[in-house]
Amino acid sequence: MENGTTPVTGLPDLEAHLDALLQDPALAADAKLFDHVELQLTEANIPPLIPALLPKITGVLKQYAQDPQALASLAIKLLGPVSFTQVMALASVESLVQALRSPAPSANILAMTVLHKAAASPSDAAILSSMAELVAAFLTRWLAAPQVEVGEKGSRVLGDLLDVDCPLPPPPVAMTNGDAGSASAHMQLVLRKAPGQGMLWRRIFQDRQVYALIPSLCTGRHPEVSSSAHQATLAQGRLLRVLPRLAALDFAAVGRPSPVEAAADSSLLHFGALQMVDKSDMLMHLSLVDFYETLVSVLRVTDRTPAKVEALRALLRDALREDEVLKEALSSLPERTVPEEADALRAWLSDIMPGVAIRVGGWTG
Repeated sequence: MENGTTPVTGLPDLEAHLDALLQDPALAADAKLFDHVELQLTEANIPPLIPALLPKITGVLKQYAQDPQALASLAIKLLGPVSFTQVMALASVESLVQALRSPAPSANILAMTVLHKAAASPSDAAILSSMAELVAAFLTRWLAAPQVEVGEKGSRVLGDLLDVDCPLPPPPVAMTNGDAGSASAHMQLVLRKAPGQGMLWRRIFQDRQVYALIPSLCTGRHPEVSSSAHQATLAQGRLLRVLPRLAALDFAAVGRPSPVEAAADSSLLHFGALQMVDKSDMLMHLSLVDFYETLVSVLRVTDRTPAKVEALRALLRDALREDEVLKEALSSLPERTVPEEADALRAWLSDIMPGVAIRVGGWTG
């Protein structure tokens, strides 16, 4: 096939090979042939190839029992210009759930790539929120996958989806009071240009069955992680890395009592920050310290309300009790930031950690 002056060599052979795989999914995929075609794909020649290749690849993936890495890689490349609703016309919810449950990381990442497309608009995120089984399968694979790349992909997808779906207005582009550097870093986390519908937030944070997956996976009770203490700590680390971004997006939502337990201290933020980590595990304790450093740094450049500040003070009061490592890390944080932000960070820490001496010093980073 040719688009303009750029031919895609090997395309007839690939189409014939896909037809053979559709007829006999026990055949091995010709990885070299897939790679040969994929390396030639460009923004210009992908669109006319989509109707020729993507339905066939989707059909093969539904019944393919071997490692689908070559198929998944080509599919991800072809999916570039395709919208979430267009993909869902080709791939059923059931097929995406199957891909998320696959032991093959390439299948997991392909399915997450499809879900990531719902971050293109609030309406797409709202459509995804109606697919409870798919959202549950995504959360499970994000936290339970042993592969680092699957966990990292899941964290990006979840953060972007909840950003676009967040019902709060996006923060202003211009921020004052000497927060330019932190504001820039924070704005990189904010994708939405207008408030979202909040439907995916409600699915995850208010649907009892969906929400319950998170503490179950992070405490090792879920069957996917119950046989491996290491996998439970991986899940904990993934939650700790995404929580500061979610708290910056909607602090009230992550601080709301969970649908599983009505107690005031049962929120996802309290669970991750105060209940989840065994601090006798040195590596997890360090991950928890890193979480707090990120949390207080990011929240400094978000809108401040008396309720948010008081909730953060209460959280830190509990966290700092009998944790000298955390206290030392937070009190010395201004020494490890850029000079133009040190004073503002020091003032912020003094406000949210009353009674804790914040160290004064120059930047050592």
